[in-house]
Amino acid sequence: MHQSTAAPGRVAIVTGANHGIGAAIAERLAAEGCSVLITYLRLEAPEHEPEALRRFHASDGDDVVARIHERGGQAAAVEADLSDAAAIPRLFDAAEARWGGVDVVVNNATASLQDTFVDADADWAGRLLHRVSAETYDRQFAVDARAGALMIAEFAARLQARGGDWGRIISLTSGGEKGFPGEVSYGAAKAALVNYTLAASLELSAFGVTANAIHPPVTDTGWVNDTVREAVAADRNFFSVAAPEEVGDLAAFLVSEAGRRVTGNVIRMG
Repeated sequence: MHQSTAAPGRVAIVTGANHGIGAAIAERLAAEGCSVLITYLRLEAPEHEPEALRRFHASDGDDVVARIHERGGQAAAVEADLSDAAAIPRLFDAAEARWGGVDVVVNNATASLQDTFVDADADWAGRLLHRVSAETYDRQFAVDARAGALMIAEFAARLQARGGDWGRIISLTSGGEKGFPGEVSYGAAKAALVNYTLAASLELSAFGVTANAIHPPVTDTGWVNDTVREAVAADRNFFSVAAPEEVGDLAAFLVSEAGRRVTGNVIRMG
């Protein structure tokens, strides 16, 4: 393992880290010296989704943990349904039992649902679309907004109880100021998560905590096809389709001492 530069000896929880961006962040933080508890929830993806994405959704966290261990890092995986509020303190209990108090929280997990106000069966990437309903709202907000808020609240309470003076909160977001067509509840839930994160950056600064949101570009986590790549290539908002490891690089910087004064931001990647 290379020389640690981010947060050696720190303890991190990364949600939704059995694949994609979450896995890349977990592996990078572990390489930089953090002990990492990753969470996952195995899901059965629709038949029409790309095989890679279906495989990822059904996976546990063992492969990610094995890769971290092979490189000399510390990691463990816990399956958790983050729509269940009672699961969240259990995650902190699990991390504390292994390594001690949690220093870093990365809110990455998502309900992985696309919904819309219009009559359509699939989105531009071929993913199944649902009509906006109480069910789609509840599923998306329970994971992408409420769970993130509760993760921050649990982290803050335990940090203050032990007299901690250092911490990092990172939340992954998406969408834009005018919403997220085709993923409207996802975009709305992420906007709520950003608001919680920015509030934490102010309320918890006295305890040495920074809090930022990362807005990745289109990232190949198993759903990107040729149509998506062509659209990204034609869009001046992006350099190209990103690899999950590029998001991991930014997360590692925010956790590092070099990022100690970076707080209260939504950082957009190109």
